[in-house]
Amino acid sequence: MSDEIAENGTANGDVPEIELIIKASTIDGRRKGACLFCQEYFMDLYLLAELKTISLKVTTVDMQKPPPDFRTNFEATHPPILIDNGLAILENEKIERHIMKSVPGGHNLFVQDKEVASLIENLYSKLKLVLVRKDEQKSSALRAHLSRIDALLERRGTRFLTGDTMCCFDCELMPRLQHIRVAGKYFVDFEIPTSFRALWRYMYHMYQLDAFTQSCPADQDIINHYKLQQALKMKKHEELETPTFTTSIPVDVSDMSSAE
Repeated sequence: MSDEIAENGTANGDVPEIELIIKASTIDGRRKGACLFCQEYFMDLYLLAELKTISLKVTTVDMQKPPPDFRTNFEATHPPILIDNGLAILENEKIERHIMKSVPGGHNLFVQDKEVASLIENLYSKLKLVLVRKDEQKSSALRAHLSRIDALLERRGTRFLTGDTMCCFDCELMPRLQHIRVAGKYFVDFEIPTSFRALWRYMYHMYQLDAFTQSCPADQDIINHYKLQQALKMKKHEELETPTFTTSIPVDVSDMSSAE
């Protein structure tokens, strides 16, 4: 296991330390991997660490060669794994529930909004269909879904999905948007239309936040995540490439600032 991801939060005994074990890169086995759930919970906990309600330690584990102590403790369980005061929580739904009910400040992240919940629920499955089918019909369905999110953001006029502070839905949506940007472009030349200005404004705000940038995997790791799913081979010496991170905005940012 690798501890190269910095701890966030105070190191004294005033706040509990939460450890999040996440999947490592499938390219170099050390940096952050492209697991959506790992990034989602990383973002949730990072926000709480910024508020000093917890101290956060993030550990990466190479699931292609898991170390003996990991196998001993967790057998075949895949990250994300949350450890709170010696208690290991192993399933995604249980991790979410634990953050909401047992981690100090966590309940503030979990807001009720049925419209947003239903809107982002099936977004990722549409990306998967685009990558598998590679046809315009599936791409159109994904664009239409993104258009509905854009319309909601335009109508609400808020910085984030449910208001001007981040919540669990933002931590769920933004990693998926990043996978759509990077993997969609690489595999099928899919791009989020520049006409979706409210959506781009939203992504612009998210790119400014440490909770996203500190948890975001490299473009190469997102691409390799889907290469492995499609049984495609890695390029030679791919592990030697300098990691890149797509965080540019293809529309005029100057008038975005005025929308803050």
